[in-house]
Amino acid sequence: MQLGTDFQRQCRLAWTLIEMMIGIAIVGLLAAIAVPQYTGYHEKARRTETIAAFRAIEGRIESYRSEFGELPETLAAAIKPPPVDAWGNPYEYLNLGTVSGPDMSKIRKDKNLHPINSDYDLYSKGPDGQSVAPLTAMASRDDIIRANDGAFIGVAVDY
Repeated sequence: MQLGTDFQRQCRLAWTLIEMMIGIAIVGLLAAIAVPQYTGYHEKARRTETIAAFRAIEGRIESYRSEFGELPETLAAAIKPPPVDAWGNPYEYLNLGTVSGPDMSKIRKDKNLHPINSDYDLYSKGPDGQSVAPLTAMASRDDIIRANDGAFIGVAVDY
């Protein structure tokens, strides 16, 4: 009888191990589905937060313009301390009325290489923290931009 009891115990242990392996596989499968969903949701929330901040920054710039009769030279002149986006990078600002010489290359441009604003450029470098003037460049496609003098605020690839 002892032999049969040991065999039954070993069968129960083996079955428990199989159940545990199946459980781990199910948890792994659920994690493989959930983690990308969560990451995508988190990035969408950061984009939304940054877009909402654009409206507040525009309001501060317009307050500066109404008080002093001109746009600020830098974002720090209108907002102290200068704000940072949802990824921890400072917002980029360029007063187009005062741009000349080598700074002309910093003006944001659409796919036809026309400036996207006539008053000032305001943008976030997005999740990668990199950007160049033409919106068609890979480094600029994830940027959050202000275009058409504030009529469009969103991801550069959607512009």
